[in-house]
Amino acid sequence: MIEKFYNDEVLREDPVFNRFLMDNPSTGYLKVRASSANEAVPISGLNVKVYKDIGNYRVIFFEGVTDYSGMINNIQLPAPMGVTDDLVVPNFTEYKLEAYNNSNLDLYYDISVCCNITVIQYINITPSVNGMNYGN
Repeated sequence: MIEKFYNDEVLREDPVFNRFLMDNPSTGYLKVRASSANEAVPISGLNVKVYKDIGNYRVIFFEGVTDYSGMINNIQLPAPMGVTDDLVVPNFTEYKLEAYNNSNLDLYYDISVCCNITVIQYINITPSVNGMNYGN
């Protein structure tokens, strides 16, 4: 897969990517919270990448680092239009979230994003006895 950032000009000419944008004209939100010790200790400096494979590309929608409180707020992602009927399951788009650092930590999560809804992804880092970090 060829990695491209969401705003790359090459993607603007790709029909599969343009179809994705037409199917996801709204915005959903993602909040990431990384911590250890049952959410008592925030994990700052954790690298986070949010992406989706679209056609021949791995499209990166966000790449950043958790702040001093272990959080990244207000990641905006394309989402399908919302539904107004509370008895109907809302439409959603799936993304992948990768969390990694300089040690042997590499975690992956599936994220479902809906229109005008904030999804919170908790990342629990558990230190091991030998000093390597493992996620739950």
